[in-house]
Amino acid sequence: MGRLVYAGIGSLDGYVADAEGEFDWSAPDAEVHAYLNERDKLVSAELYGRRLYEVMKVWETYGTGPDAEPEERQYGEQWRGRPKVVFSRTLTGVDTAHTTLERDVDPGRLRAYVDAAEGDVSIGGPELAAHALRAGIVDAVEYYASPVVLGAGTPWLPADLRLDLRLVDVHRFGNGVVHLAYEL
Repeated sequence: MGRLVYAGIGSLDGYVADAEGEFDWSAPDAEVHAYLNERDKLVSAELYGRRLYEVMKVWETYGTGPDAEPEERQYGEQWRGRPKVVFSRTLTGVDTAHTTLERDVDPGRLRAYVDAAEGDVSIGGPELAAHALRAGIVDAVEYYASPVVLGAGTPWLPADLRLDLRLVDVHRFGNGVVHLAYEL
C-alpha cells in the first residue's frame, strides 16, 4: 500500500498557472528536474484531472529525441512506463499508453487506486486534488515554490480548505526554487 501524494510546481503565492493560463515560468532547470526524477521513482501510478493530463501527455513522445536532455529523457521514460488514470466528464478518450479514463471522481475509488499500489500514487490537477483533499484521503503534499509572485491565476489549493500539515522535508535549489514536503 502506498501513499496518495499531491505535488505541484507553482508560484510563491500559490498559483500553478498565471491569469492567462501560462506556466512557462515554472519549467524546472536541470537541477530541479533531476531531483523531481529521483522523487518520481517512488510513484507507481498517477491520477490526473483533464487539464493536467492534456499538459502532461506531451511526455508520450517528449524526451525521446537525440537532442533531449538526460533529465527529460529519464522523466519521459518514467512517465510512459507507469499507469495513469484521467478523471474527466468531457474527454471522449485518452491517447497515451497505460492510460485509462474515468468519468466520476469518487473518493473511495481514488483511495482504492492507492491501496492497490506498490508505491506512491500521485494526484495532479487542482480540481481533482481538491476532491481528495476535502475527502481527507491525501497522505502528503509536496510543493515546489518558484521564486515568482503572480498575483492571480489558477490556485494550487482551494481557498476554502484548511489543512494541518507536518513539515517532513525542505530542499533548496540554486535557481531559488524550494521544495516543501508535508504529511497530513
